[in-house]
Amino acid sequence: MKDIRSTAYLAIKTPEEYEKIALQTFEHQYASNPVYRSFCTLIHRAPADIHHSIDIPALPIGFFKSHRVTSFDHTPEITFTSSGTTAQRTAQHHLVSTKQYRHTFLPIFEQHYGQPNRWTILALLPAYLERQGSSLVYMMDHLIKKSKHPQSGFYLNDFKSLNATLQALEEKKQPTLLLGVSFALIDFAEQYPQQLNSTIVMETGGMKGRREEITREALHSILSAGFGVTDIHSEYGMTELLSQAYSKGNGRFFPPPWMRVRAMEINDPFACAGNNKIGRLNIQDLANYHSCAFLATDDLGRTHADGSFEILGRMDTSDIRGCNLMVV
Repeated sequence: MKDIRSTAYLAIKTPEEYEKIALQTFEHQYASNPVYRSFCTLIHRAPADIHHSIDIPALPIGFFKSHRVTSFDHTPEITFTSSGTTAQRTAQHHLVSTKQYRHTFLPIFEQHYGQPNRWTILALLPAYLERQGSSLVYMMDHLIKKSKHPQSGFYLNDFKSLNATLQALEEKKQPTLLLGVSFALIDFAEQYPQQLNSTIVMETGGMKGRREEITREALHSILSAGFGVTDIHSEYGMTELLSQAYSKGNGRFFPPPWMRVRAMEINDPFACAGNNKIGRLNIQDLANYHSCAFLATDDLGRTHADGSFEILGRMDTSDIRGCNLMVV
C-alpha cells in the first residue's frame, strides 16, 4: 500500500490529483477500517477491482449509527454526534484530531466567503446548542472566534437581542452572516420582518420536528420575503462528513476540490445515474481519512457537469436528521 498523508487532499487542484489521492485513500481504508473492509468483502470488491474513483464502493451512511467506523484503533480526540429523537440511534463520527476538521472547514469557508474577519457572524442554532457533540456548533464557534468581531456570537431563543444586534450592524453597513437552522430562521422572520442590506442569510436545513417539512423553494421564498433579500444561501454538511458545500442562492451546492458527489440509480445502488438525473447521492469526502471517505447517503439529488449538485429530498426509509433538506 502506498503511503499517504492524512492531509494530502488539501493539495488537490486537478482531476488527476483527485484520482490519485482517492485511490490511495481507498487502499488505506480497505486495509485499516474493518467495517469498510467487511462491507467491501460482502459486495465482492477488493483493491484489485478498483481502477477509478467511480469504482470505489460507498458505505451506507447508516453504519455510523451501528458501528465504530474508523481507520484507527486508539481513543478519538472528539466524537461528533448527529441529532435525533430518543427513539433514534445517533450517528457517531470519531475524529483523531479536531485540527484536521479545522483545516478542512476553514479553507472551504474562505473559498466562498473570504476571511472570517470580514464578517460579523451570527449563529441562530437553538436545536444544536441544546445538545452536545454537534460538528456544526464546533465549526461555527471557531468561525465566530476567527471573525474577531465583538458582536459575533450564538443565539438560542433571544430573538429580541438578535434583532437589536442586526439593526445596529445594518446601520453601520457592517457585512454580516446570519446562519441558522431553518425553523428558527422562519420563526425569527415572522416575528421580526425587516429589510437586510448588509447581511447574508444562510440556512442549514432541517425543521427538526418543530415545523412541517417544506420544499427548499418554499423555505427560501418565506425567508426572502421576511428579510427583504433576493437570495438565501445554504450550507450542506452532516455529522459523517468533515467537508461542507455551499450554495449562494440558486439551489446548486459547490463542493471543495477533494469532494465528489454522484447520483446513483434509485433501484441500483451500484449504478451511476449520471448528471441531470435524480438519484440517491454518493459522496466521496477525502477529508474523512480517519473514518470512511466513501459514503452512500440518504439524500436524493441531482448532479451537474461542473461538479455542483442539488438536494431534492430524502429516501423514504431514512430518519429525520438535523441537516436534512426538504422533501420534493
